Amino acid sequence: MLPVGDVASLIVGVLALWIGARFLVTGASRLAGAAGIPALVVGLTVVAFGTSAPEIVVSTGAALEGRGDVAVGNVVGSNVFNLGVILGLVAVIAPFRVSEPLLRRDVLAMAASTAIAVAVLANGLVSRLEGAVLLALLAGYLAALVIAVKNGDEAAEPTGDSSGATDGAGRDVWLGLEVGRTVAGLAIVIVGGRVLVDAAVGLALSVGISEWVIGATIVAAGTSLPELVTSVVAARQADTGIAAGNVVGSSVFNVLGVLGLAAAARPLAVDPAVVLALGWLAAVTAFATVVLATGRQLTRLEGAALVAFGTAYWVVSAIL
Repeated sequence: MLPVGDVASLIVGVLALWIGARFLVTGASRLAGAAGIPALVVGLTVVAFGTSAPEIVVSTGAALEGRGDVAVGNVVGSNVFNLGVILGLVAVIAPFRVSEPLLRRDVLAMAASTAIAVAVLANGLVSRLEGAVLLALLAGYLAALVIAVKNGDEAAEPTGDSSGATDGAGRDVWLGLEVGRTVAGLAIVIVGGRVLVDAAVGLALSVGISEWVIGATIVAAGTSLPELVTSVVAARQADTGIAAGNVVGSSVFNVLGVLGLAAAARPLAVDPAVVLALGWLAAVTAFATVVLATGRQLTRLEGAALVAFGTAYWVVSAIL
């Protein structure tokens, strides 16, 4: 029988991550919009970082506690969930054309970061040096985005002046309120992440399930809720720049930032099951890259195929 306390804590942790991430993303997005940053860039950076905050907190915390399976399983499982279920749902809700910047730079960065993650994790170990290299690559990617914005490569609509009076949608922005919302969201995410990890590990130990399976399924799905909610809401509002940028950007952040930070905090040793999971991650990334790059439009049929792919990974991981 499942321990009631751990189940309750798991639910509380997931809810805290969802609420905290919504606060964090809303506040950060409005502040960025008020500064005149293009929607795609907001999705790739501010929103992607905000929705990846649960993964950062959970994986880094797990690494510091010596739970490498939870730390890495969370990253790999979250990315399969992002590129399968979430990107697929966005396309099912609102098929979208792929913008040139997203195609030529960001989808390529997503594919390259996945290939690097597969190479790093293939031996079941991630050293501090490898973690530092991943973080350096993330810094390079962010620098490329900053340069693109400065050079005017990103298409943008007027989003208000830099004083922060209005955001990209013309809403009034109270800077103090949005800063407070952002900070509160981050605090809630940090607390929720700790509760989620403790509860997940407790459940794994009580029912004899490996920490890898818990990390790659329950924890990964829980920490991906912010990406799911943010992207689906954006898609329903026809804001596919935010939706697609969030998924692609979060995938890059997870591999380079989350895995890099966790390994830099403490070297990671991973269950041999990571090999199968990496195969799933490589396959779903390759498929997502192909459908994004070939037709320059993600259709409902392709979206449904991605959802099926991501769901199959979750089911197979839970069974095995």
